[in-house]
Order: sequence, then structure tokens, then C-alpha cells
Amino acid sequence: MNTDFPTRLRALLDALETGLVERRQSVRLCLLAALAGEHTLLIGPPGTAKSELARRLHTVFRDARYFERLLTRFSVPEELFGPLSIKALEEDRYERHTAGFLPEASVAFIDEVFKANSAILNALLTLLNEREFDNGSGRQACPLISAIGATNDVPEDEVGEAFFDRFLVRLPISAVSADGFRALLDANGVRDWTGPPAELRLDAAELAGLAREAAAIALPGELVAVLAELRQHFATLPLAVSDRRWVKIVWLLRVAAASDGRAAPALWDLLLLPWLTAPDAARQAQVADWLAARLGVREAFSPARLTRVVEAFEGQLQAELQANDLDYDDSGRLKFSSVELAEEIGDAKGGSAAPRMIYSRRRHYGATHVNARIRQIDELLVRIAGYADEIGRQRTGLADFARRSLWLNAALTARAEHNLATTAAAVDLLAERARAARAGFLDLPRLEHDNGREPEPVAHEDLAA
Repeated sequence: MNTDFPTRLRALLDALETGLVERRQSVRLCLLAALAGEHTLLIGPPGTAKSELARRLHTVFRDARYFERLLTRFSVPEELFGPLSIKALEEDRYERHTAGFLPEASVAFIDEVFKANSAILNALLTLLNEREFDNGSGRQACPLISAIGATNDVPEDEVGEAFFDRFLVRLPISAVSADGFRALLDANGVRDWTGPPAELRLDAAELAGLAREAAAIALPGELVAVLAELRQHFATLPLAVSDRRWVKIVWLLRVAAASDGRAAPALWDLLLLPWLTAPDAARQAQVADWLAARLGVREAFSPARLTRVVEAFEGQLQAELQANDLDYDDSGRLKFSSVELAEEIGDAKGGSAAPRMIYSRRRHYGATHVNARIRQIDELLVRIAGYADEIGRQRTGLADFARRSLWLNAALTARAEHNLATTAAAVDLLAERARAARAGFLDLPRLEHDNGREPEPVAHEDLAA
């Protein structure tokens, strides 16, 4: 792939976004899906620029044919696939004239796509997935790069769900916000928009080259582990993601990396997953919450788990500070005392001190015991410092990725950075608490002579390396 390919894509995206208000993420995901040979479903009310997105997308590709159709419950196959050939019928063949219709389109926009009957949807299933159209007794190859569907809502019938799964990207589209309303009224770019410059447009050879580069990319083990963890998390929501969809998701992540000029997908590419996995805005928000909280923070050094470890040392210190031993004199008998004990227990009447038995005293510890505790905490501090360094590297990597990536969502990136910053602050605080516990063990009362006994290890969960 030419080294200026990401630069061209950035210029194409800037051109596609011109005059559109609050549609940056929609434009970028539509283009990324098209580069991956996948399809996008726009879910939202009329008048939210859904058809405009599709019309603009087709201008990205050189010599691309565009097809657009609004479906109703009365739509017939001829509207999408072309009229029957009279000449073929005279020869006892059932074939259609497809020129100018969906089977010969490069980019297609199908509005109210779920209003079509099951016969149309079943034909569309094959066309979208295999890029083939059953025309008479044979199958016709279709040059479709990407289709954009639009709907107000998604049906729950079996055929509708199967067709819904063919759209890898599902984008809820809403009206512009109050903040964007003035810009919407002032924008003249939609009416005057003429498309990107011809020199920026992509041809079939470039798409094929991008696909070859994406196919050669291997997934990092860390990324695969997070995907597996997310798949398990989906079972608790519940949210069903088909095996076919997981394969397509991984392909799109490879294309995202290749189009950015990167050798492999990054952990932060997974911030695209809400729109690739969940079917609606509410469940996409749940996926986004999980990703923002999880990415860059391994379970082994999550603040909650580290807190339990530090609390274990703090609890052990308090137990050792409060521990008592029986106190014996040189002859091996429990000690007796008078004035010293009277001062300890306080004689409110000021009477003379009477000899009383001292049965316990504050426990004292040998150097071996204290040094063993210090060694345990020092090992913990080394690991905490390693976690802090790792979080710092993740924050640096995320900032660099956000500057370079064409596809990242700004809001989710900010949330992930906030979580990393919060985690870093929590880890630093836990390091301070661990150092305070270390100082507490150093201040334990000492025996005059070391007993040579090492303490039992502090019980806590093992931390993964």
C-alpha cells in the first residue's frame, strides 16, 4: 500500500464531512465498513441525513455505480433487481434485466429496508453476503462494495433478524443536539457539496491492495484475550453475537489497522466494538461502558484487587501491633509489679500501690520477623511500580493512537483516558499506603535478641505477572 494512503483517506473523510453537522463518527464508520467490504445499517427517524451519507459514500470510489430505493410493504422484486426479460421468457428462461439495478451497483442505499417482504429480504441475503444474485438458472456476480440500509426500527421476526445480522455496523442516528442546531441552520454545505477531488478517489486495485495487507496482519494476543473476555461478558447481559459476526469484526479491525498504515490492530481499535456488536443504542452504551473501564487495565492490577492486597498488609500490621504475650520474670514466673502497674491502670483514689500480677505485655518482634514483613511489602511495591509504569505506557500509547487513528471515537477515547488516569491515581495512593504499612512494621516493638522465626506470609490473592 502506498505510504500516502492514510493521508488520502484523511482528506477523503474531511471532504465527506463537509457541511454535515454531528455526523463525523457516522461518516467514518460508513467508510471503514466499505473499505472492509461490509455493510452499514443506519437506525433513526427521517430527516437525519441517512440518504446523504450513502450518496456521499459512493463518490469515494472511482467509477462506482450508485443505486437507491425506498421500500414499502408493497415493493416488488422488480424495483430492486430489474424487470423480467421478455426475450428470455419466450425462450422459457426466467431472467431479469439487471442493468441500472442493485445487482450491478457498487454502492447501494436501501431506505426502510425491513419493510420489504420475505422474498426480497431472502434475495438480499445472498447478494449482500456472497455478492451474487440468482438470475434465472445461474448466479450473477455483483460488484457491490457496500450497502447502506436505513430503518426506523428493527423487526424481531426470524427473516428480519437474519438480514439484520448482515449489517456489520449498526449506527443509531438522531437529530442534531441543541449545541449543533445553529450550525445546522447555517450550513449550506449539503446543497452545494460536489464530492471529493477526483485524485483522492479510490479504485478497485487500491481496494484489493488494502485487502491483501489486511489479510497479512496477525492479531496481538492481548487483543484476542480482551475479545474472549468480552464474549464471556456478553453472556451475562445477555447479548448474542454470532460466530460469523466475530469473524467479520476481526476482519474490520485488520482493515482499520492497514488503512492507518499500522502493522497490527491496537488495543484501542476495540473502541469500535459498540457499533459492531450491539444492536441498539442502549446495549451499545453498555458495551462502551465495559470497554472504557477495561481497556488498558489488566484485571491483575485493577484498583479493587490491589486494594485487597494492601488491606491485607494493613490488617496484619494492626494485628501485630495489638498482639500481647504472657510476661515472665527471670525465674520463669508471671511478673508482679506495684508502682509501674498502678501507674498503668491508674489509682483514682491515690492509694498506695499493691503488688499485682502482670499476665501480659505488648508483643515484641525479632529482626527476622520484621525483615520478612519488609521483604514482602518491598516485593509488592516493586509490582505496584511496574503496574504504574504500564498504565503510564498505556496512556502514552492511547494519546499517540488518538492523534493518528482515522477511525477512533473521540468521546470513547476521552472516557478510556479518564479511566486510565483514575486508575493511575488509585495505584499511586495504594503505593503510599503500602509504604506507610512498611514504616509501621519497622516501628514494631523489638526483642533484645532475635528469635530467628520468620512470620507466616500475609494471606492475599496472588497477583498475575
